[in-house]
Amino acid sequence: MRSWQLSEVEVAPHVPEILASSDDARVILLELPAGESLEDHEVHERARLIVIDGEVEVTAPAGEGGAVGGAGLLVEFDPGERHQVDARTDARLLLLLTPWPGAGHPGAMSLEDKAEVRQRAAEKAAG
Repeated sequence: MRSWQLSEVEVAPHVPEILASSDDARVILLELPAGESLEDHEVHERARLIVIDGEVEVTAPAGEGGAVGGAGLLVEFDPGERHQVDARTDARLLLLLTPWPGAGHPGAMSLEDKAEVRQRAAEKAAG
């Protein structure tokens, strides 16, 4: 058994702390200073965001919904669902990604798949 007192784990802003990682999930602790954001992004996995401390506003593109809350707020995102997290106050967040790594995540790709993706990206950048 492993355990963490999430309010006491040292984590610096902009330096996420991976608490646990296995074939079925990854657990990440984040510190997001007031006024800062995890700008519009998506992940390959199902993501569950739990507010440990502080207050955040979570939005989806084009006003497709959102949530505002403090400690105890849980927000779930489907794989590939775009979202943004804005810290209204200094906020400590727990992020659970399942499964880990998700389909399409670079960590889940074979070396051949990675080479193909890089090639397509280079071709796209060349115009």
